[in-house]
Amino acid sequence: MLIRIVRMDFDPGKVEDFLALFETVKEKITTFPGCAHLELCKDAKLDHVYYTFSKWESEGNLEAYRNSELFSDTWTKTKVLFGGKPLAYSLLPQ
Repeated sequence: MLIRIVRMDFDPGKVEDFLALFETVKEKITTFPGCAHLELCKDAKLDHVYYTFSKWESEGNLEAYRNSELFSDTWTKTKVLFGGKPLAYSLLPQ
């Protein structure tokens, strides 16, 4: 199992655009082979910062998703909404 956390800092005026986009792709991501869980979390203090928390059966499954057309299309539409640099972490549960 691999846990992936991505911190996304959005332009405050584009948060609603991101939330609408996420609604259109979340089911596609959760049904992607190897995705065991996906959730979107909002920062407790910063209204324009969101995190995705996902669990993948293996690093290979995550890489397959990252190399997919679904990811490419979603990321292309998401990155233009950023106000700051995104950060991504891959973690192994102990």
